[in-house]
Amino acid sequence: MSKYRSIVTSLADRIRSGELLPGSRLPPQRQLAAQLGVDLTTVTRAYTELKRMGLVEGRTGSGSFVHGVPAAAAPAADGFDLSMNVPPRPAGLGDRVTQGLAAVLAGPEGGASLGYQPSGGTARDRAAAAGWLGRRLGPVEEDRVVVAAGAQSALFAVLDLLLDRGDTLACAGLTYPGVRAIAAHLGLRMAGLAHDGEGLDPGAFAELCRTSPPKALYIVPTIASPTTATLPPERREAVAAIARRHGVAIVEDDAYGALPETAPPPLAALAPETVWHVASLSKCATPALRVAYVAAPDARAALPLTAGLRAISLMASPLTAALATRWIGDGTLDALTAAIRAENRARQRLAASLLPAGAVAAHPDGNHLWLALPEGWTAAAFTAAARESGLLVVPADAFDVAGSPPRAVRLSLGGVPDRTGLERALLRLSGLLTWTGGAGGAIV
Repeated sequence: MSKYRSIVTSLADRIRSGELLPGSRLPPQRQLAAQLGVDLTTVTRAYTELKRMGLVEGRTGSGSFVHGVPAAAAPAADGFDLSMNVPPRPAGLGDRVTQGLAAVLAGPEGGASLGYQPSGGTARDRAAAAGWLGRRLGPVEEDRVVVAAGAQSALFAVLDLLLDRGDTLACAGLTYPGVRAIAAHLGLRMAGLAHDGEGLDPGAFAELCRTSPPKALYIVPTIASPTTATLPPERREAVAAIARRHGVAIVEDDAYGALPETAPPPLAALAPETVWHVASLSKCATPALRVAYVAAPDARAALPLTAGLRAISLMASPLTAALATRWIGDGTLDALTAAIRAENRARQRLAASLLPAGAVAAHPDGNHLWLALPEGWTAAAFTAAARESGLLVVPADAFDVAGSPPRAVRLSLGGVPDRTGLERALLRLSGLLTWTGGAGGAIV
């Protein structure tokens, strides 16, 4: 990743996460250039790109400031947040949490869940995770499993373990912004690969391995964010074979893998010896748990990963890890996932009925969709106009690694509390898509 692009990625992620609030003053360009050890022109180019993305505004004589409302912030009172990719909240979730925690605390492991525990998870939690993962991966040995405080911590630890500063991480040209932030922090180069409606192009991956072999490949094979593509079985087999042939590690982010009733086998089921499989409960239950499971290639590989997680977060919350274990055992996790799947399907049908035919890419069981914009709109301009209309969406720029983002935005359907509100949001968005305002009918 270029120096200027790393600056853009880092600042954009901090703005969208809400770490940098609207109105915050960015460091003067000369100061930041000196701090980072780069040319002034590099920082100037980065600030110009952030302005183009609608995230930053320049004020003559005062400097550069965070513009408007970041994607992760709450929308206006009459607005709707379509930016945060959360699942719809199942009915009764709060009661299930309350009852589950009470049962955990009343049980034989209750006292232990209030104290420190092993950084990689207790034997009980890892055994439950191995059973849950095994439904999709095939048999998983307990000593290969590591419990982490959410997928972001797990991905950071895995990438920090596998790659050194300056190494190349391959991925689809549009990819998860959280991994872009990790790569920028670790000083990794990102190589964005060609992809289409079925996901990553194995031929592009093979060509990169022949010419400039990456150290690892990051991939979201099922309901990828933002494009919603699900890699078909033949492509999964091809990617696994290429990685095995060239000695490239695969980091498989299976955040959405539990949502479809049927899905192709994960890459970790095809090439377990080279795949680091990360599965989170955030999209199939609730992000409040902050629990993720990593299936390492073998038990020996799990040990340094555990050490890395100990340095990053010490351990996953023992209480929420124990709740996840209980929910796996008593069927609550399956029930929550089924409820989310059913609500996702209803919301996707609603979106398909209100948005332009042919402009939407979606998976029926997914939390989000990918909306292609009509001629005249850029992703940044549409995002800014949507924000002015009380709608928070995420532009393609936020996911772009290859340097050529399409005219598209990601819409997340789960953050709006009910379908009535979602219908209002989508109708407002549909109207915005057909707007031809601006001088001479041109959208600027």
